[in-house]
Amino acid sequence: MQAPSLLCYFLLLWLCRDLCPAEGSTGRRQRRRIPPWAGHRSPRAARLEPPGPRIPLITIDDSVMGVFDSLVGLGQHESTYSVLPGKKGQCTANGMIMFDKAVWSPQPCVTCLCSQGQVICDTAMCHPLTCSQTVIPAGECCPVCSETASSLDSSIISLDDISEFSGDSPEPKDLDTTSVLPSAQTHMEKDELLPTEVIEVRDKEGHKKGEKKRKRKGRKNRRRHKGRHRGKLPVPRTGAAGDGHYDSDEDDGDFTIPSHFPIPVPPREAPPLPSGCSTSDTTVSCINAKLTQIPPISDPDLTSLDLTGNSITTISDEAFNGMPNLEWIDLSKNNITSPGIGPKAFKILKKLKRLYLDGNMLVLIPSELPSTLEEIKINDNQLHAIDEDGLKDLKNLVTLELEGNKLSEANVSPLAFYPLKSLSYLRLGRNKFRIIPQGLPATLEELYLEHNQIEEVSEICFNHTRNINIIGLKHNKLEEHRIAPLAWINQENLESIDLSYNKLYHVPSYLPKSLLHLVLIGNQIERIPGYVFGHMRPGLEYLYLSFNKLTDDGIDPVSFFGAYHSLRELFLDHNELKAVPFGIDEMRKLRFLRLNNNKIRTVPPERICRTQSHHEDEHDHSEEEHEDSHLEHVHLENNYINTRQLSPHSFSCIRSYCSVVLKPQKTK
Repeated sequence: MQAPSLLCYFLLLWLCRDLCPAEGSTGRRQRRRIPPWAGHRSPRAARLEPPGPRIPLITIDDSVMGVFDSLVGLGQHESTYSVLPGKKGQCTANGMIMFDKAVWSPQPCVTCLCSQGQVICDTAMCHPLTCSQTVIPAGECCPVCSETASSLDSSIISLDDISEFSGDSPEPKDLDTTSVLPSAQTHMEKDELLPTEVIEVRDKEGHKKGEKKRKRKGRKNRRRHKGRHRGKLPVPRTGAAGDGHYDSDEDDGDFTIPSHFPIPVPPREAPPLPSGCSTSDTTVSCINAKLTQIPPISDPDLTSLDLTGNSITTISDEAFNGMPNLEWIDLSKNNITSPGIGPKAFKILKKLKRLYLDGNMLVLIPSELPSTLEEIKINDNQLHAIDEDGLKDLKNLVTLELEGNKLSEANVSPLAFYPLKSLSYLRLGRNKFRIIPQGLPATLEELYLEHNQIEEVSEICFNHTRNINIIGLKHNKLEEHRIAPLAWINQENLESIDLSYNKLYHVPSYLPKSLLHLVLIGNQIERIPGYVFGHMRPGLEYLYLSFNKLTDDGIDPVSFFGAYHSLRELFLDHNELKAVPFGIDEMRKLRFLRLNNNKIRTVPPERICRTQSHHEDEHDHSEEEHEDSHLEHVHLENNYINTRQLSPHSFSCIRSYCSVVLKPQKTK
């Protein structure tokens, strides 16, 4: 009884083996129905495979290449996809509808399946290698031996590779190597696949790499552009929703494959960066790269973009869509025009802090700038107006530079700076202002108005800027009588004023009480009025009066009163002085004195260093005062001094004679 039963059993097995290939070779193949979560497994297969459902990988001609285990349910990979309400069995991925049984690749080396409303994804596994050093070729998912990497053709999958993935040794005629889906090494049923081993992926140095960094082999990845400078690529998307639809005659939940497996639409990838560009971590630099447009970059991790010195003329609304996290953009020295900037070009940049547009052709400040901006530079353009909405919503702006434009009090609204609640640094040099701009922010600390046509400083200019610390007004047309007495005398934080190269004939009176640094170089100053520094607290420290017309009569014995205890640097060079001015010997903190390029003929002992007393009881006191002198540099060159006739006490308070410069001298 047993023998006939065994004979029937083996006969049945033999018939099944012969009929199955024949069935697969018919003209129109029937759809193969494989239960994805069923099947008998060997004990070894049960030990090696991770938990979770498995999905068969099938080629276009329905030949089974293997199965891979789903990541759904694993702790480190939780699905973020959701089922569309009211559409049973369909999924949504990256905002797109996926029909039941649709297969797609959301990112390199990952393949996903929509099954009854649930998204099941898996990452590729790789075959173990016995070589000592391995490399991962560009566009590949799995490593190869380094000695053979150079000979590989990345556009073809060999039959050996396929057999390694599937565990089978298929005949060449049974496989279409140009249309193999990216596969992973897992386990199928005992009768179809040999058991395989879970392997580790190693990098070039042989270190283990995490599963998130594994890449899968396949034609799709091999088509990646190898010239890309950046590692980040756009997320691949499937085609139309209908491309992922499968016909099914059964409702028993089995994963059925159509006779003609649809080919997914390849992802639209950003073109490589131009040859003149370079990358470093989160920065792309394309300086002088001859670009005519902003390169289409897709990298959410990019924070800095330098496009200085190109020929870019326009910025479209979509220019920065692939770089939403930019914090710094430098578009200086291009040919960008105001009409060429889209109204929403910068709106997507919610983290932008610095924007440089120097050296372009803008006539207006771009609109819809992000409120996160902290620094804007639009120097050397053609700006001719700022209305009250020109700087709206820029409440976090700290630095604004608008030098080298066509701005004036006539085309800059008094309300233009009102939205700037955090502005502390403002540069408006090389424009057309005749007066100090109105409506300056209360937070302003530094104001630079060099190379304008300012003729007046009125008493209301700085009424609301109580924190202002530095004012630069060099190269204007100011005269001392056009500076109002109350313009800045009550400022408590104003420490530095630069009035160089104006039309001043006297050192201005009514200077700020808090002033420490006064620059008056290149005027026509003939006189320093007495007590002009007497009201200052804690006292003037730096006074620069070079290149003026000071004479001996223009400096009174009390001209420096109020600065004796505080002055550290005094520049009186390039004037018309015939003698060392009075009061210098009283400046006990003076370190740097310039009297070169005058008409001085001698240096009396008492003018720079106090005269030593001939009384024996005062001798020690005199020496103590000499030791207290801080003079380190004294310049007296290019005068008419006869060095042989100088008194030995003229520089006795100076610690080192090397600090005294006396040569060369002029002769009649």
